[in-house]
Amino acid sequence: RIVSEVLESNGSSSMATVCAGTLALMDAGVQMIKPVSGIAMGLISDTESGKWAVLSDILGDEDHLGDMDFKVTGTADGITACQMDIKIEGLAYDIMEKALEQARDGRLHILDKLNEVMDTPRPEVKRHSPKIIKVTIPGAFIGALIGPGGKVIQELQKATGTTIVINEVDEQGEVEILGTNPEGIQAVLSKIDSIIFKPQVGETYSVKVIKMLDFGAVVEYLSAPGAEVLLHVSELAWERTENVSDVVNMGDVFDVKYIGIDPKTRKEKVSRKALLPRPPRDENAPQREDRGPRDGGRDNRGGAFRDNRGSGRDDRNSRDRGPREERRPSGDGESNSPREERPREERNDNESQES
Repeated sequence: RIVSEVLESNGSSSMATVCAGTLALMDAGVQMIKPVSGIAMGLISDTESGKWAVLSDILGDEDHLGDMDFKVTGTADGITACQMDIKIEGLAYDIMEKALEQARDGRLHILDKLNEVMDTPRPEVKRHSPKIIKVTIPGAFIGALIGPGGKVIQELQKATGTTIVINEVDEQGEVEILGTNPEGIQAVLSKIDSIIFKPQVGETYSVKVIKMLDFGAVVEYLSAPGAEVLLHVSELAWERTENVSDVVNMGDVFDVKYIGIDPKTRKEKVSRKALLPRPPRDENAPQREDRGPRDGGRDNRGGAFRDNRGSGRDDRNSRDRGPREERRPSGDGESNSPREERPREERNDNESQES
């Protein structure tokens, strides 16, 4: 909306508003298709003699004393609007034709003057002009942008000084960002990009180092500011890396390959070395000697000693040690002679009598 405040005039203030409004919009960075100019036409006529004259860009007195106030606006290609006030009963066709022809010449003359000041709109909207930016996100990410109880969107609005409106249309989220601070609007757009950003396995992305750790570096995707991932020290280079700072440092920008989700840590994994040529193998490096099968391995536990142990046990059967005598513990006055072989019942009866 354009608001025109006219403090004083001696002519058509509405046509002055059209011309000034065109310059104001182009200066503000509004991408107008074509500039517009306007002019007010007047008429002086005598009904008795039939004489008449069409006036261009009438003054205040000509408007007050004249018979017509005919306002015409348009571009170089044609008329965009017109409005007429008359004090006589109708207009002849030839008067109307003359008024439009004169109005066209006047509009084109004014357009030339406007173009001398500014012929095209500024490429960008002025810094503090109110802006509305619209973006569309997948419906599945609406909840993530709003957050639990609206926490995410409320904190984002407070931090950026913007107003964020989300409407769900056809399973899509239409997000409107309203504000006057370009940095705040850009921060909201970056947050949205980081929320909906999903890297694809095998794709290459440009990243920037934002934090150094002992076991790697935290990098940020340039295409989605705010989206971070850990680049492990083992994925920096093909050579063994003792210190992360030997390869990358804070603020470094480079490409990484997205590997996917690590099955062990269940976290996203990227690699820098995957995009680097693998160094050739050193042919002068000493080769490991073939030491042959190991004795006593898991498939042959015990080795030769276990193999020989079995034969030793077998040799014991070959020794002639004679029959094994029955032994009984030695008591008072009893010998170690073999026990008399008697039935169990008889032995029990004799033992009872002795007791």
